[in-house]
Order: sequence, then structure tokens, then C-alpha cells
Amino acid sequence: MQIGYARVSTKDQELDLQINALNHIGCEKIYQDQASGSNAASREGLQLALNDLRQGDCFVVWKLDRLGRSVKDLITMVGQFEQRGIHFKSLTDNIDTSTPAGRFFFHMMASLAQMERELLVERTKAGLDAARQRGRVGGRKRRMTNSKLQSAKRLLADGIPVKDVAQDLGISVPTLYRWLPASER
Repeated sequence: MQIGYARVSTKDQELDLQINALNHIGCEKIYQDQASGSNAASREGLQLALNDLRQGDCFVVWKLDRLGRSVKDLITMVGQFEQRGIHFKSLTDNIDTSTPAGRFFFHMMASLAQMERELLVERTKAGLDAARQRGRVGGRKRRMTNSKLQSAKRLLADGIPVKDVAQDLGISVPTLYRWLPASER
């Protein structure tokens, strides 16, 4: 039996492409997750798929990085499949561990997938550093501006309750407390 697994990292991404490909090759069951690939134990769909696999089955993913993000994790998982007599296929990477060449190719592709991930992280860090050097700051825009901070101090000094001050300024009470510790109120 072929058991498929599809995963996307965020809620706004779609699984349709992966599911269609898994259906096209004849997967009898398809499990899915919308979660980061960094922690296999936290992916419920993956755990259900792994529990459903039996000797002689084939575990199928659309792409190698849908199963895991590090070479160590991928090799460990595929090694466990091999011990249990389960084959592994990655459709877009043309990996099929039922053959010696497929097992070799799996190890090569796992290494390339990890390198690709590390290069992405490296490029992202370099881009953020370059932006900081140009004076740009990443992250969300601050909710608490200097004018809001001054207004909050005046309102609190006038005896307005913290909850009302936060509501008037369009911020949460924890944000107000973070910016105005008790010692400054």
C-alpha cells in the first residue's frame, strides 16, 4: 500500500498541489499537516501516517523537504523505514529507496536539501544585516509611539484607570504595562 503525506508550513499555504500528485500516483491514504517541518513529533498527520505504515508499504511525499528539514532527521526516519521493511518515495526528487541507486540518491538529495535550507537562512540573515546597516528595522510597527506614551502618562496621572487608558490609545493593557512600568506611573 502507498501512504502519502503532504505538509505546508503556514495556514495560508495550500496542500492541493501535493495532494493531487499523491492521488495521481495512487496513494490509498493521504495524511496532511499545516505545521513547521522542524519538529516531527508535533505533526499529528505525520504521526498518524507513521503509525499506519506496515511492512511492505511505501511512504510517499511530494518533495523531500515535506518530511523533514535536516539531513539527520531525514536519514533517521528513512533508516527506521528500512528497518521496518517500508519503502520511501519522493515524487519531485525522483527518490525511491526500494533500489540501491534510490537509497544512494536519497542520501545525496537529503544533503542538498539541508544545504539549501542553510543557504536560505544565511541569505536571510545577510539581507537583514544589510537592511539594518541602511537604517531599516525589521518586525512589526510599534503600537506604542512617543505621543501615546506621553498621553498615557498624563491620563494615568489624572487618575484614569489603566484599562481605559489602554483602550483609548488602541493598545493592550500588557503593552501599556511594558512601556510604563509601575515605577513610572
